[in-house]
Amino acid sequence: MQRLKGKRYSYEYKEQIARLIIEDHRNTTDVARELEIPVSTLYKWTSDYKKRIDPTGESLKLHSSAEVKKIEDSYQKQVRELQEEVEILKKAMHIFAKNQ
Repeated sequence: MQRLKGKRYSYEYKEQIARLIIEDHRNTTDVARELEIPVSTLYKWTSDYKKRIDPTGESLKLHSSAEVKKIEDSYQKQVRELQEEVEILKKAMHIFAKNQ
């Protein structure tokens, strides 16, 4: 019996479907049924996608909007502190340069 060649899908299409399954939390079996694509193929696409966005292979941690806001605020605070330190160092350099 001769094996039929499967359909070929573009990289963009595979990426879009993998993103749909992972980011929109869609059921892989349901998507496979809707698109008439084997479930094993979709598992491969999602696995490849996860490796591209997190090459360590560790599971991705999704943050809630509240967590994102907290992280963002923390980074903004660090930026302000570093900017203050830079200003202090500039003033110190100016003072030392004047004294030489």
